[in-house]
Parts: sequence; structure tokens; C-alpha cells
Amino acid sequence: MRNKHLLNSILQNTSCPKGFWGRMILWGMNRFHASLARRGMKQVNWQPQWTVLDIGCGGGANLNRLLKQCPQGKVYGIDLSEESVVFASKYNVKELNKRCFIQQGSVCSLPYKDGTFDAVTAFETVYFWSPIEIALAEVVRVLREGGCFLVGLEASSPELGKMWTERIKGMVVYTAGDLKDLLIEAGFSTIQVVHNKEEMYIIARK
Repeated sequence: MRNKHLLNSILQNTSCPKGFWGRMILWGMNRFHASLARRGMKQVNWQPQWTVLDIGCGGGANLNRLLKQCPQGKVYGIDLSEESVVFASKYNVKELNKRCFIQQGSVCSLPYKDGTFDAVTAFETVYFWSPIEIALAEVVRVLREGGCFLVGLEASSPELGKMWTERIKGMVVYTAGDLKDLLIEAGFSTIQVVHNKEEMYIIARK
């Protein structure tokens, strides 16, 4: 029982990493979500000069990938966790405050002007957006017209996802249909869904 309680306590760091276990989770995210990120980024025709925002930037590995995808552009990262901001900043220290800009903040109140970004990415983080309607409205707001929103998720079945949602507070696993409806309601016009077994990638355009 004690071990189960400890594991559940550690797992809360998937939504907002803190302290030692938070850093361990961030290290794991950078390593074990790499294939998800690589497959997801193949779904987008990246342009070298784009300005991109990664929401829930976690350990910063995806920021590094985006810097390579857009070598003449700028990449921004935002995360609710202070631990994540520190970790991601160290991971991208060579480009920090040059082409890479990272700060703490909430997806429900993004600190950017309307139409700032050519693309927005969100890997393994939409589960924790609440209220998700407000979060998606913020994504639409900061995207330029025709801009691209890329979502990558390892879990897309609420039933199979119970092994996580029953342990992690506030986590919600959405179906493709759920997210398509929410994205349309938020103002996205074109939505493509790609499945790779349980993994799901959504490419939505404003």
C-alpha cells in the first residue's frame, strides 16, 4: 500500500513537475517521448523561418527539435511548472534568449499577442488542459491565419487510459472525435487525425 501511494505521488509530476521526482520525470519525458515527437513532427511541412510555440515544453527536448526544424526562426516554450522551465532552459542553453525563449505560464492565459505564431505544438499535455475550451481558444488566438496546431498523444482511448487517469489527478484522455469537436468549436477549420496504434496525432489549421 505504501509503495502504491508513493508511485501515485510521483505520477502527479506528469502534470506539473516539482522537485527531485519532477526532474526525474522530465528526464524521462525527454528520453521516452522522443519517438512520439519525431513521428508527430513528420506530419508538418516545417518552414525554416517560422516562429513556433511549444505548450507544455517539459524537459525541452521538443524545443531543441523545433529549433532544428526552423533554423532561421524562433521557438518559444511555456510550461506551468517552474521546474520544467529551469530544466528546459538548461537543455537549450546555447540558443536561450537568442532563438529560444522559455517562460512559466498557463495555456489558459498565454502571454503572447494575437497571431504571433506560425505553428503551435502540444505533446503529451492536452490531457491536463482545464478548462480545455479556454485553452484551445487561446491557441487559436495566438496562431496566425492559416497557422498549424500539432497535437501528439500516446493515449487516445479513455477506457485504456484509465490506468493513468485513475492515478493522476486532473488527467483526461480524449478520443479523436472529442478533440475534433472541441477544435471545431474553438475555431479551427481543417482537422486531420493520424493514428499509430494507440498514439494519435492531430494537425489542425486556423
